[in-house]
Amino acid sequence: MTWRGDGQVGIVHLYPTLMGTYGDGGNLKVLARRLAGRGIGVRTVTVGPGEPVPETAELYVLGGGEDVSQVAASRELRESGALGRAVESGAAVFAVCAGLQVLGRDFEVAGGKVEPGLGLLDATTRRRAPRAVGEVLARPLDGSPLLTGYENHGGGTALGPGARPLARVVSGVGNGAGGPGGDGSEGAIQGRVLATYLHGPVLARNPWLADRLLEMATGAELAPLEAPWVEQLRAEREQYARSGRLSAESARARR
Repeated sequence: MTWRGDGQVGIVHLYPTLMGTYGDGGNLKVLARRLAGRGIGVRTVTVGPGEPVPETAELYVLGGGEDVSQVAASRELRESGALGRAVESGAAVFAVCAGLQVLGRDFEVAGGKVEPGLGLLDATTRRRAPRAVGEVLARPLDGSPLLTGYENHGGGTALGPGARPLARVVSGVGNGAGGPGGDGSEGAIQGRVLATYLHGPVLARNPWLADRLLEMATGAELAPLEAPWVEQLRAEREQYARSGRLSAESARARR
């Protein structure tokens, strides 16, 4: 399953029956379609609970899930060690929401129990209140277009010095560390590991992010791929998020 520039890109979808809330499974489809649109072959492998994780793919995708599913996925990945070995060999990983928490050093679930994570991100997650729910706009630190997405999480994730934020929040909560409004960070990057709290699915809303992941995974620069309807969707979501933010600010001003 190794890509050599003239073969197939291997993408592994990890535990979609456990970790695939809010349309996260669509991220895999976006990645595959954007490769196919450039004439690049792709081989996707879906790994279910109890099944071995291939270690020679270029990209691994992990979605979000509830506490029980999150703990089960984390324990399987930790016990096998396969994902960690793949990353050591140069693979890229993309994770959403609970998947972000699983990749961190540890995370707290209901009842106050702290579960060890995989340690692929220098991040820790603790329960937060209120729950972060709603549309998000975030500005990537590398100058890429605004990120749009939908968040729904009860965890606040603090990044350590080994990881850096993917973006800074314009509207919404994002990582949510340090209190109700969060610390202004969204997502995390560490080496070839990239994670976000945004659903949507986020790669359908932000195709530039899908291309960034594919370039991280393959080491190749991808040719542009035009999709005007995607830009229309992005503009609609951005307008919606901004209008919601303005409405909330107006409501606070009236109180």
